[in-house]
Amino acid sequence: MTANTPEGERMTNSTERHVPVLLKEAIDFLRVRAGGTYVDCTLGLAGHAEEVVRLLGPQGRLIGFDRDPEALALAKARLDRVCEELGSQAPKVTLVGEAFSSIGEHVQPASVDGLLADFGVSSLQFDEAHRGFSFQADGPLDMRMDTRQGPTAAQVVNEADERELADLIYEYGEERRSRRIARAIVRGRPVTTTGELARIAASAAPPMKQGHIHPATRTFQALRIYVNRELDEIKALLEAAPRLLKPSARLVVISFHSLEDRIAKDSLREGARQGIWEILTRKPAIAGEEEMDRNPRSRSAKLRAAERQ
Repeated sequence: MTANTPEGERMTNSTERHVPVLLKEAIDFLRVRAGGTYVDCTLGLAGHAEEVVRLLGPQGRLIGFDRDPEALALAKARLDRVCEELGSQAPKVTLVGEAFSSIGEHVQPASVDGLLADFGVSSLQFDEAHRGFSFQADGPLDMRMDTRQGPTAAQVVNEADERELADLIYEYGEERRSRRIARAIVRGRPVTTTGELARIAASAAPPMKQGHIHPATRTFQALRIYVNRELDEIKALLEAAPRLLKPSARLVVISFHSLEDRIAKDSLREGARQGIWEILTRKPAIAGEEEMDRNPRSRSAKLRAAERQ
């Protein structure tokens, strides 16, 4: 695929507008060493991975996971360019097109020097209307990170009963008005586009006084988490990580909402109690004002890091 084709041009534009969150903090906590083996569990558009690759040297190795075929192709193109630039100093790069919960099938026990997971949805997924992750532009109500499998968000909202919808919107979106929204969705079926769902949610639960987020935000979050089994994926990764890391290896995770962060915090604390982890972030690292101004998506990011004992 060449850069002067429409697809190649889209790849270049997508990776250029992607801004990795908490990049310096993530690389510092990973403590990347030349010749080491590092895993990026959420490759996305390879913003973090590029920095790791540049530090590894020819004896090093990066293993990257992403279940989104579109994102994986973009990441591969970016990392291929970096490795070509590095020439003989480039490390080995292995990319896996699967969910990171499968990490134990691809990575040997006690073989990893550092593991990074950024749980946020990538810029590509949010910015492409056809993926159905955002209501900023109307598109099909999909929301699947891996478009090759699983039910779409449209199937969920059109096939689940009212109580099931209300429960998942409350549990995964922490939306207090979930029952009202679920009732409106059922009345408005069939719902097939992001714009339709956003209008229904907004009409059922208008913005609260001095509200700063769109009234459909939590509903969209809930459906995305449910469709992609995101919290189960995170739990599986955190359970597997201690077996895969060498002694003194580092784990770095970046979360974007309270459900993710709570799982990471509780897992690391329990691991520290058992002597598995030394927690390196007493409080999570967050973006500074400059990064928040440059990249508004970083405002909700929290980074936690730990070292394998």
